[in-house]
Amino acid sequence: MTVEPDPRISFETSGDDLAAAIQMYEDAYDGAGFRAAQTERPFSYRFRVVGDDTMSFRSTRFDARMEGELEARDEYVVMWLADGGGLVDVGREEVAFGPGTPMMFPTGRPFRFDLQDVRQSLVQFERTYLEGIAAEEHGARPAPLVFDHTQAPRKEDLRGWNAQVQRAASTVLGNAPVSPIVLAETARDTALALLRTFPHTVLAPDVSLPQGATGRVREAVEYMHAFAHTPISTTDVAEHVGLSVRGLQQAFQRQVGTAPNTMLRGIRLDRVRDELRRASAGEVTVAAVAVRWGFAHLGRFSGAYASRFGEYPRDTLHG
Repeated sequence: MTVEPDPRISFETSGDDLAAAIQMYEDAYDGAGFRAAQTERPFSYRFRVVGDDTMSFRSTRFDARMEGELEARDEYVVMWLADGGGLVDVGREEVAFGPGTPMMFPTGRPFRFDLQDVRQSLVQFERTYLEGIAAEEHGARPAPLVFDHTQAPRKEDLRGWNAQVQRAASTVLGNAPVSPIVLAETARDTALALLRTFPHTVLAPDVSLPQGATGRVREAVEYMHAFAHTPISTTDVAEHVGLSVRGLQQAFQRQVGTAPNTMLRGIRLDRVRDELRRASAGEVTVAAVAVRWGFAHLGRFSGAYASRFGEYPRDTLHG
């Protein structure tokens, strides 16, 4: 009888060298600018990962203050704390993070964090896997998912999530042998629990691409469409496609004859128009919709809207 090899991969490290810890976490999360400072606690750290290429469980103990920037490019991550806390998405859609309520990593762009003396657990899903499960669940084609890390899940949904995590942890982290089939079923059940618990949007995979857009420009335009509702900037777009801001500007001028910030503003104006067309005048205001799509100066917004569509936003709403 052939015994199947255990499909789980595990990694664990610990120590009391602060510099080594910083380097390890930067490498593990593909982060940048990580800085740490000791607190009143004697410094030590422990980091553990168990799982496969689809889903993994991670745990961290870090007795110090750590801050830095990271972006979950190829994964979706849920995290929760047993101890410690701090801030996530510092300087943007900033959220205080402490024990009690799990939170998704901000999606679609880099974010800064500032955490101290944490006992942290995480569940990580490979990006295309979770998007595939979401497509089956929503009856759509696979597309990027955007999670609102500022919105806490409902208590009844959290109960289901916590119960599934406990079941999954007993399988993934347990000492008993696990077959690939059992691990795959566990990953699927946990992915479905995640999607039913954490508020998210499935973005339309079909976007309008300007003629001539190829390579990184095409990728940049798709990224703009996918995350126009978040506070991304041209800098975020450039970082996402691996170019400098100047390199992105030159590529856009060469291929599509316009600046990337102009295209991003146009995409957001189109989204505002779509929303105003669907709404009734008594349901929303132009100002509220404009601010939601990143237009803080309403006078300039109104002028740009009229130039693009030949009418003022209030006319679209009342029409």
